[in-house]
Amino acid sequence: MNFSRPGGAAKLLLLVLLSFSLYFWGLGSYGLLEPDEGRYSEIPREMRETGDYITPRLNYIKYFEKPVLHYWLTASAQAVFGENEFSGRFWPALLALGGVLLTYLTARSMFDRDTALYSSVILTTSLVYFTFSRINITDMPLSFFLTAAMTGFWFGLQKDRRFYLLLYGGAALALLTKGLIGIVLPGGIIFWYMVLTRRWDIVRSALYLPGIILFAALSLPWFVAVCVKNSDFFYFFFIREHFLRYATKMHGKYEPVWFFIPILVAGLFPWTGLLPGAIRSVLPSRIRAIGTEKREELFLFLWFAVIFLFFSLSRSKLVPYIIPVFPPLAVLMGRVFREIVSDGDGRGMKWFLLWNSAFLVPFILALFVYPFFNSRISAGRLLPYTLPVALALSAFVAAGWYFYRKSRFRLPALFLCLLAFLVMFSFSRVFTLYDGLISARDLAGIVAELRRPGDVIAQYGNYDQGLPFYLKQRIVLVNYLGELEFGAKQEEDPFWFIGTEQLQELWRGNRRVILVINSEHEKTVFALLAPNISSVAARTERRIILVNHP
Repeated sequence: MNFSRPGGAAKLLLLVLLSFSLYFWGLGSYGLLEPDEGRYSEIPREMRETGDYITPRLNYIKYFEKPVLHYWLTASAQAVFGENEFSGRFWPALLALGGVLLTYLTARSMFDRDTALYSSVILTTSLVYFTFSRINITDMPLSFFLTAAMTGFWFGLQKDRRFYLLLYGGAALALLTKGLIGIVLPGGIIFWYMVLTRRWDIVRSALYLPGIILFAALSLPWFVAVCVKNSDFFYFFFIREHFLRYATKMHGKYEPVWFFIPILVAGLFPWTGLLPGAIRSVLPSRIRAIGTEKREELFLFLWFAVIFLFFSLSRSKLVPYIIPVFPPLAVLMGRVFREIVSDGDGRGMKWFLLWNSAFLVPFILALFVYPFFNSRISAGRLLPYTLPVALALSAFVAAGWYFYRKSRFRLPALFLCLLAFLVMFSFSRVFTLYDGLISARDLAGIVAELRRPGDVIAQYGNYDQGLPFYLKQRIVLVNYLGELEFGAKQEEDPFWFIGTEQLQELWRGNRRVILVINSEHEKTVFALLAPNISSVAARTERRIILVNHP
């Protein structure tokens, strides 16, 4: 798969077409997945409705957990494509492909075209990277901006200082996407690279005045504006949502320090077998040679390791936090795969297949067996989703061993790359399964059919964040604050956050109320309100909809 040969451009074009098809095919076909997609689609919708692009609001109250850039991007997509699922996911998908492009350019600069191609394919078809490219959350945009920053640093160090503008611009936009990690993570990577390579001249080189000016021009205006407009923003965002969130269990998202290790292993499917070789490729010939040889591999490893360790040491952990480690890992793995393909004796291919089989075969067996032991979803409903993925992964493993037995290594490289796309295409159908499990779209459709002008819509003991997005209406929340606690305390109108007594008054009043409750709250709410049988307007798998004046 050498680009210097005839057909190299055609193969690159094929990669581009397959990547865009994979990432955008059916992007808007499934409902917003709770809770994140509902939240990150509703906040931009409310910005467009109110015209206030400075203060983020969720269910029309202040919401300061994240900076503003992701909301602005989503609002721009809504303005072009409408307020729908596709517009919510447009920027994560596009920026994920942007991350693939930057990975290609980095690998091409460090190594060669074949490595760049393999790295791009590996990143595009890695399970976790692909999955979160199709979900509207802040982590994929963050990954893109961090990748841009690190690419800018490497190009600025190796080629032209003007590339440092990309470093500073990427860091500024990462700061506007998810906060101080946009500065901390690139700074940590650069610091350790400078220390291990003993290249102290990096300080003088990287302190680039035009870049510093660009960083300030991009990042400071919104932070100044939101602080001026909201005196409580600084403490909540910088102290509570950064230092306290990182160092304490206050958000209830604590996981052990090893939490991300199995996530990383599974997240690299179907290429996990390359990971041991990628880590081994960083090691120099002797200890004293650390920092003097294999500087490209060292930089990529530090890019991965600093981010991975930073989030592993955090007291608050969620799966998508480690998305930014996948681009540098993809380059290291792409480098190993290129060497395996070029290896005439097949030893590298054998070890890759052995490791890959060790990781993938148990997962394949689980996909075949799990539907029959799962108590939540019937096997008949689950098998149409797990079976295609299991078969595609089986073909990936079998094809590798078949070509190895035939001692043909360049052809299986192309074949495995195409099969990896097939694996992700088959996996993409899983999103339609989750549409029926954790999306508020169908629930909102039922409520919309029942709703009349002037109706109050309330939810008891829970908050489906997609409801206000689909209904274009504020929701009264009963016995629930959750992540809205900060904004709720500043709400001047007590009508929107009420307890059981206020609910009883509202229910018995003259206004028509549509109340959404969880199925497990049925006995509690029925004892509280004593509704008539006719008040039960509809039931879904997880919710009950009551109306006081049917």
